[in-house]
Amino acid sequence: MTDISTELEAAAFRRLLQHLNARNDVQNIDLMILAGFCRNCLADWYREAAEQRGHSLDKEQAREIIYGEPFAAWKARHQREASAEQLSAFAAAQKAHAQDG
Repeated sequence: MTDISTELEAAAFRRLLQHLNARNDVQNIDLMILAGFCRNCLADWYREAAEQRGHSLDKEQAREIIYGEPFAAWKARHQREASAEQLSAFAAAQKAHAQDG
C-alpha cells in the first residue's frame, strides 16, 4: 500500500477539488464554521507543501490551483456577503477552536 498511497492521496485530493468546484454555492465561511478549514486553507497548505519541496508558489498562484480560476474571478461570481448569523457562528467556532488548542 505504501507505494500507491501517494497516488491514492493525490486522487482523493483531486476529487475533493472537483467536489468543491461543483459546489460553488458552499461559502468558505460555512466551511470554516463546520469543518475548520476552507478553500483558502487548502491553497495555503498547497503553497506550503510546494515551498517545503523547494518550489516557489505565491498565494494567488496557489489559490488559482485550488479554485480552478483566479481567486478574484471566483470571488466575484460566487462569494456572497457573510450574514450576521454566519459571522456569529464563525466567531463562536473560532473561540471553540482556540479553547481546544
